[in-house]
Amino acid sequence: MHRRRFLPSLSLLSAFEAVLRTGSTAAAARELHLTQSTVSRLVQTLETQLGRALFERHRQRLVPTDAATAYGKDISRALNLIQRSSMEFSANPGGGTLSLAILPAFGTRWLAPRLGDFLNEYPGITVNLATRLRRFNFAAESFDAAIHYGIDDWRDAGHMKLFDEHLTACIAPSLLDRYPVTSATDVLRWPLLQLETRPSAWRMWFEAQGADVPVTTGMLFDQFATMTQAAISGLGVALLPHYLAEMEFREKRLAPLLQMSVRGGSYWLVWPQDRAHYPPLQAFRKWLEQVVSRDSINHSSTRTIGC
Repeated sequence: MHRRRFLPSLSLLSAFEAVLRTGSTAAAARELHLTQSTVSRLVQTLETQLGRALFERHRQRLVPTDAATAYGKDISRALNLIQRSSMEFSANPGGGTLSLAILPAFGTRWLAPRLGDFLNEYPGITVNLATRLRRFNFAAESFDAAIHYGIDDWRDAGHMKLFDEHLTACIAPSLLDRYPVTSATDVLRWPLLQLETRPSAWRMWFEAQGADVPVTTGMLFDQFATMTQAAISGLGVALLPHYLAEMEFREKRLAPLLQMSVRGGSYWLVWPQDRAHYPPLQAFRKWLEQVVSRDSINHSSTRTIGC
């Protein structure tokens, strides 16, 4: 049973959050369409209920305590979650919304072309996508799940493996026409473009070719999209996942080097444990399992470059 003292009403919490965010009861009152005296009374009532002061009064100014500032961050997230959930229920009471954090390249080249099938299969579900390059704390952001690259080490989360990443060395055809490549050492005549999140990629590639691992030099990128464009422009050689490179190969913007792709890390769907049984997420996991299984059967030959 919840203790009412620690379950303040939304009116009390909204007043406190507005004062904390705007810096004054007058500004909070305008935002909440209340009188200034009403906002002051609501804040005082919350302080009484919690048994602690939230603000120090200095003449006409309210200065939040350090504890109140930390408390306010949690309250703000909670109010945003309640608002979002209410809006989603009002807009789509029969389905629900799936908020998904995605990696930019994965979202653009792998997920987006397939997502229409999911929406057709589950027409009541709305999918919201936002890009994240680094892992984050699910408790701090309102995501139901995320696409993660690496291993199954996301803290306090459920994991579902999607597939392994296979990297291919790619170069602009114009460069390759001038300087054919017959061995891994031939690649060293060009800069080796690098991705921040794949620091060991070139080492693995050279080892897979049976070649000595050189000191890697070249431009550093934070996203595959910009690194791909740099390779197309002839600025160096890029290591790209096969699902990204295959379109560039078909359209002859890039050419593969040698005949081996190199296995890197893996792609995972991860989710906070308390969202594991959320129906839209369960539907998304089921659909992903089917897609990954079908892709594995239909494209088993993609382990080898040139297919």
